[in-house]
Amino acid sequence: MTPKTLTETTHSLLTRTLAQGASPDSLAASLRILCKWRAQLIGNTIQARDGATVQHGPFAGMSFSTRSTEGARAARLLGAYEASLIPVIEEIVARDYPLIVDIGSAEGYYAVGLALRMPGARVLARDASDLAQRACRSLALENGVADRVEVGGLFSHDDFQALQGPRLVICDIEGAEVDLLDPDRAPSLRQTDILVECHDGLVDRATQRLTERFADSHDITRIERALAGDCIPPWMDAFSDIDRLLALWEWRAGPTPWLWMRAK
Repeated sequence: MTPKTLTETTHSLLTRTLAQGASPDSLAASLRILCKWRAQLIGNTIQARDGATVQHGPFAGMSFSTRSTEGARAARLLGAYEASLIPVIEEIVARDYPLIVDIGSAEGYYAVGLALRMPGARVLARDASDLAQRACRSLALENGVADRVEVGGLFSHDDFQALQGPRLVICDIEGAEVDLLDPDRAPSLRQTDILVECHDGLVDRATQRLTERFADSHDITRIERALAGDCIPPWMDAFSDIDRLLALWEWRAGPTPWLWMRAK
């Protein structure tokens, strides 16, 4: 989307939102629309200044010219995306899993990034969106790992049971994690290391329910969100504080804690 098209689309959406009348809800919705518009322009500026390459973090050097299917492209380019997971990603790399299953893989930031860091690993990237699948295939080709990143659609309890050997599951599926990650329906999950994002805003007590479900079989660490301000490039010193914050913003509407669950 060109800057002009993006601006015109945003203006139209903003006009419709404000037409609902003056209220805290309409103003909050308008602010989010404007923040997303500005964040996309900042992402375009980062790419124009520094290129389409991840600059920091565990996936530094990864080519990332594809559009993010779940927003927050600027944070991905900076390497500041989900900064609180950086120690876990390094632990995952050190554990050298032969198989990684990324469910809700979006455009492939983790699937392709881990394939680059772990040359002996096979990665199953799964997403219900055809658009996300195409973007992931493109990103894998762009980074020369398409032979090890297998892209597909929905993942089921039976699919978990078909997996063989040590593996890691990464799960970010907007609330559906509570249904999918069920060791009673997929017993092999009790022997699987799992990194899952919990969406309490979409499913009541998602974090608590998953924690209780895996407490006997896993050592569980809860990880909250964090910002990596040290990833902002020096040339952005001239930007406003709002723009610098938006460069790190991940477009989240509320808390989405992660659970890092290692099988005992």
